[in-house]
Amino acid sequence: QVQFVESGGGLVQPGGSLRLSCTASGSALSDYAAGWFRQAPGQEHEGVACMGGSDGTTYYADSVRGRFVISRDNAKNTMYLQMNRLKPEDTAVYYCGQCPAGSNENWGQGTQVTVSS
Repeated sequence: QVQFVESGGGLVQPGGSLRLSCTASGSALSDYAAGWFRQAPGQEHEGVACMGGSDGTTYYADSVRGRFVISRDNAKNTMYLQMNRLKPEDTAVYYCGQCPAGSNENWGQGTQVTVSS
């Protein structure tokens, strides 16, 4: 069973940047579509960005397209989310997992991202 461990969150001012990391164990990230999701208080998990396993095709939610970039290091079996020009509405707990969100029976601990001045 694949497991994901997220890191890299923190407190950042509006307009700032953060890079999140996600290390997978139990299977290779290149074997399936995987990506980043976020959950704000009282909300469902929202898809942020996904990357295809074999071809690396990327998908971004409209709310982050042009600001966030998903990438992957197959040698490290690690996925990244570079977040630029952050906005207060990006505040959430960020998780990585298989795409789409319904493919995940369980979620990891996630990493908190807070955008505030």
